[in-house]
Amino acid sequence: MAKTSVVARAQKKPKFSTRIVRRCFRCGRKRGYLRDFGLCRICFRELATHGEIPGVKKSSW
Repeated sequence: MAKTSVVARAQKKPKFSTRIVRRCFRCGRKRGYLRDFGLCRICFRELATHGEIPGVKKSSW
């Protein structure tokens, strides 16, 4: 979990567009971020296995 101050800083509009930091809305993690879902890879996997993301199914072969 990211500190609330770090998450709040990331939500502010940056001075330059290249300084945008996209964070997971669930835990605040900035690495492994999936733009299509707004989640980090860890939260995405948890929600996908529980079937809470519509249209996403865990593959098995």
